Amino acid sequence: MAPRVVLSEEEEQKDRDDRDHLQDLERKFHSLETRRGTLIDEMRRLSSEQKALYDRRQAPQQEVERIYDQHGALGKRLMELRSAREKARRHLEAAIVAVRELRLAFPSTERVRPEQLKREIAELELKQQTSAVPIDEENALIARIRERTKELKSAETRAAAIAEHEKQRKEADARVRACRAEVDRLGAEFGQAKADRDAMMATIRSKLEAAGSLVAEMRAKGKARAELMEKIDGMSREMAAFDEEARRIYGEGRARREEAQRTLRAYTRPRGRTRDEVTSNVADAQLQELLKRGKITLGG
Repeated sequence: MAPRVVLSEEEEQKDRDDRDHLQDLERKFHSLETRRGTLIDEMRRLSSEQKALYDRRQAPQQEVERIYDQHGALGKRLMELRSAREKARRHLEAAIVAVRELRLAFPSTERVRPEQLKREIAELELKQQTSAVPIDEENALIARIRERTKELKSAETRAAAIAEHEKQRKEADARVRACRAEVDRLGAEFGQAKADRDAMMATIRSKLEAAGSLVAEMRAKGKARAELMEKIDGMSREMAAFDEEARRIYGEGRARREEAQRTLRAYTRPRGRTRDEVTSNVADAQLQELLKRGKITLGG
C-alpha cells in the first residue's frame, strides 16, 4: 500500500483556501446558470413573438400586392378611357360643325314648311276681308299675300328637297346627341375608375402602414433579442471562466498531493499495514475524492 500523504501546514492551508474558493465558484456558477436560463426563456419568447409577427405581416403584404395589381390595371383602363373620351369629344365637335354647316347650306326660307305658309296666307286674306284699313295698308297686305303665295308655290315645288334637308338636319342633331351622350358616359366611367384607383391607393397606404408597424415591432423585438443574446453570451463566457478556474484549482491541488506522495515514498521504507494506516489511507482516499470533485459539480 502507498504511504499516507502528509502535507505541510502551508499546503494544508492552501487546500482549505482552494476548497472555499471552489465552493464560491460553484455558487457563482449556479447563480449565472439560473439567470442565463431565465434569459434563454425570454429570448425564446421573443423569437416566438417575432415569428408570429412575421406570419401576421404576410397576409396584409399579399393583400397589398393583389390590390397593387388591380391598381395598375385601373391605371391602364384610365389611359384607355382618356383616349376614348378625347376621341368622342372630337366626334362631338365634328358633329356640331356638321349641323352648323347644314343649317348654313339652306336659306331660312327653304326651311319654312308649306303648311306654315298656307296658314300665314289664310291669316292675311282673313285680315284683308274683315278689316277696314287704309288703302296703303291694304296694298301692303295684298303684296304680302302675293309674296307668300309665290313662296308657297316655290316651297311646294321643292318639297322633296326641303324634306331631305329636314331629314339631314334631324340626323345631324341625333349624331350630336349621341356623341354628347358618349362623351358623358366615358367621362362618368373615367371619373368612377379614377375614384376607384384613388380608393385602392388609400387602401394600399393603410395596409402598408399596418405592415410597417409590424415590421417596426419585429425590429424592436429583434433588437431586444440581440441584447439578450449578448447578455447570454457574456454569462456563458463568465461561466466558462469559472469552470476553467475550478479545473485549474483542482489540478494544482492534485499536483501538490501527487508531489507529496512521491516525496513520502522516496523517504519511507515499505512495511506492513497497521490499523492506523488503513484508517489513514481511507481518510486519505476520501480527501482525494473530495479534492477531485472540489466539493462542487460544475455544469456545462
